[in-house]
Amino acid sequence: MPRFRANLADLTALQARDEIARGALKAVELAEACHERIAEREPGVEAWAHLDSDLVMRQAEAADRFRASGRAIGLLHGVPVGVKDIVDTRDMPTENGTILDEGRRPRADAAVVERLREAGAIILGKTVTTELAVYHPGKTRNPHDASRTPGGSSSGSAASVAAGMAPLAIGTQTNGSVIRPASYCGVVGFKPSRGLISRRGILVQSPTLDSVGTFSRTVEDAALLADAIAGHDPRDRQTVLAARPDLSRTTMSRPPVKPALAFVRSPVWDEAEEDVRAGFTELVETLGGGIEEVELPSPFERAHALHSVVMLADIARSFSRYFEYGRDKLSGRLVGMIEEGRTVLAVDYAAALDWIEVMNAALEKLFERYDALLTPAATGEAPVGLDTTGSPTFCTIWTYCGAPAVTLPLLVGSSGMPVGVQMVGRHMYDGRLLRTARWLTEALREEGQDIKVVTGVGR
Repeated sequence: MPRFRANLADLTALQARDEIARGALKAVELAEACHERIAEREPGVEAWAHLDSDLVMRQAEAADRFRASGRAIGLLHGVPVGVKDIVDTRDMPTENGTILDEGRRPRADAAVVERLREAGAIILGKTVTTELAVYHPGKTRNPHDASRTPGGSSSGSAASVAAGMAPLAIGTQTNGSVIRPASYCGVVGFKPSRGLISRRGILVQSPTLDSVGTFSRTVEDAALLADAIAGHDPRDRQTVLAARPDLSRTTMSRPPVKPALAFVRSPVWDEAEEDVRAGFTELVETLGGGIEEVELPSPFERAHALHSVVMLADIARSFSRYFEYGRDKLSGRLVGMIEEGRTVLAVDYAAALDWIEVMNAALEKLFERYDALLTPAATGEAPVGLDTTGSPTFCTIWTYCGAPAVTLPLLVGSSGMPVGVQMVGRHMYDGRLLRTARWLTEALREEGQDIKVVTGVGR
């Protein structure tokens, strides 16, 4: 009998994978536990766009039969994973958060879903996304306070993990759609380096900015999931032709020397709420000489405007078919973004793409000295109300540059809601970033800090 029988839905992905691998837990038992938690929490959270319990149990039964055969199992064998509803699944609808795609049934899996199946994962269901993964909210509520947003656009993915309905979930980010909801919901959100994970079979918003991300309860689980889905895909030209990373091994290793950290306020610090300011003050004081405050070079003051140029122009192009045949079914905000994107000049768009290389060159110099940059994940706690998904402003620079980022649930705001600390790393040094993130959480524990409460404003 598994050691964790009483609370199987609360197992981390790594715990569940290991218990299944050694035969102490069956995939069917874990799937049943997740279904029980969904039945308990889903009515108040509404994280799921599509659930099919029979399909899930068939996957779990097949996983148990496969393991019993004695054949080699994958990285996520028997572990349930939620998948954002802009990611194609051949056996479930993918409706992209819009009535215009209601009933859409893809013929093939997205690349990340192919790799999840290859790794032995159980596709638990499709999680709610905002409209076409932009800003108009879906039905999902924050699991910690139903009157507040869970963030977006990966609303259901963040909420499902935070509510204990799934140990892992897949999301995407074009501005702040992984990091921000992870911060609001109090889970670990990981946006890998641009080019690490294929976007094939995922709704295209911006070919330059789109990236696949993960939600989990621990940094170790983020590495495990990213390992399962990372790698070159010749049908996504942005992916890098290189050996698939062993993120888990690096993440679980000890840093050879104490990591050097930089606190970066960024050009939008004035948008940080008092909870965030107080939390970072206390965090920096706790880390003492282990962190230095660094100011980004002046070109980064243009990053938000340049990101907007790229995103708006790409949205206008990518969503033109929705605009042409279903404009009246789109939200007013999205219609306005498409119309604005149609006015972007080609010369401005090309220049905005060129500046990405310039800013990454400046970041490279920073990372010659620092292992990671610490900066807010969001402006503050999840806003009250369900008509907004909050501001992505603290994520914009890093998404624009394509740098890897992870948010850690280290702070608590004045209303008792989670507030994330974002850690940014060097491009394609994702394993090092996750190792540093794990080191930081452990260092804070050793300092006697509750991992959920670093800031005193939450007390």
